[in-house]
Amino acid sequence: MIIRYSFSLIILLALLGFCTHRAIAEDDLDSTITYLLAYVKNSDVVFIRNNREHTPHEAATHMRRKYEHFKDQIKTPEDFILFAGTKSLMTGRVYQVRMKDGKTILTQKWLEDALAKYRKKGGPP
Repeated sequence: MIIRYSFSLIILLALLGFCTHRAIAEDDLDSTITYLLAYVKNSDVVFIRNNREHTPHEAATHMRRKYEHFKDQIKTPEDFILFAGTKSLMTGRVYQVRMKDGKTILTQKWLEDALAKYRKKGGPP
């Protein structure tokens, strides 16, 4: 009887730990994506999508829509960047960012750099 009770308690505690870990991970993911979307929206760059220029606000809105569309498939911030900030699903063209100095880089690289800085400053892993 005591063994059965102990085993049940161990299973219950393991499930509780798993659920707590998952909830924390989801909170970390949400806060990181919120950070990245704010980073996009508040940036001083020009976004290029399908050979058209877009404002940071337009880019953030577009990425948020793609995030909502792919939310079930996005498990990490890197997934978010891949699904929402890499390329057009319709044309396959990669997204780019034009910096103030005129230099153009891939949006994926730009977001990956922003994520690395965020984590280095103490943001969620």
